[in-house]
Amino acid sequence: MDKPIKILIVEDEMIIAANISLQLSTLGYDVTGIVPRGEEALLHIRQNQPDIVLLDIQLKGKLDGIETAQVMQIDYDIPIIYLTANADDDNFNRAKSTHPYAFISKPFKKLDLQRAIELTVTQFQSETHIEPTSSGNPISPFILSDCIFVRHHEKMVKVDIKDILYIEAERNYCRIHSKDKEYLLVMTLKDMDEKLPQQHFIRVHRSFIVNLSQIDEVATSHIVIDKKAIPVSKTLKEELLNRLQTI
Repeated sequence: MDKPIKILIVEDEMIIAANISLQLSTLGYDVTGIVPRGEEALLHIRQNQPDIVLLDIQLKGKLDGIETAQVMQIDYDIPIIYLTANADDDNFNRAKSTHPYAFISKPFKKLDLQRAIELTVTQFQSETHIEPTSSGNPISPFILSDCIFVRHHEKMVKVDIKDILYIEAERNYCRIHSKDKEYLLVMTLKDMDEKLPQQHFIRVHRSFIVNLSQIDEVATSHIVIDKKAIPVSKTLKEELLNRLQTI
């Protein structure tokens, strides 16, 4: 590891935060800051871009930890480890939608923290190096005007474009959500956006491309497709509305 991993601690109980900071420093990590509020965390991330965010779910202030993660993920793809003293189902399900790398329940031992961070580091480092197939190269999907052929269980499977609901970024991969199945592709969302037939699809958020014909509702900050609320970036909303008027 050439440079130490940079970690931001977002925790409003200062004794806990200071203890975590000390433990991380002794483990060789670089703590970029300790902040008690989600709003301060977003400002810190803009200025310092940590590699990992340790984020308490129950933050005081305007944003709780999960809302902070949702805002952060509009512009940044930074791994999240949640800290929580209250892992009830509602919070867990809300948190799950932000794709955290780990949950640590408070109170926790130093070893819990160390292992969660080591697993996170291993996972995001491996995700930045896509594994090739046995032929030496990842198999990209074949994108045609009315369908996509994707690799699924060692076969190339045809997915009709009209059946695709939306496509979601998962770091260096993207996941196609169709009417009856999901497919994980070895391709970034940016590359997928460039190859898809533009008359059918539009990027509405840094993490989502949607099929225009599948949109059920348009709200202020999101759209709904098949009961799934998908965020819409302010900068992309005008283009979305213009496209919807022409179909």
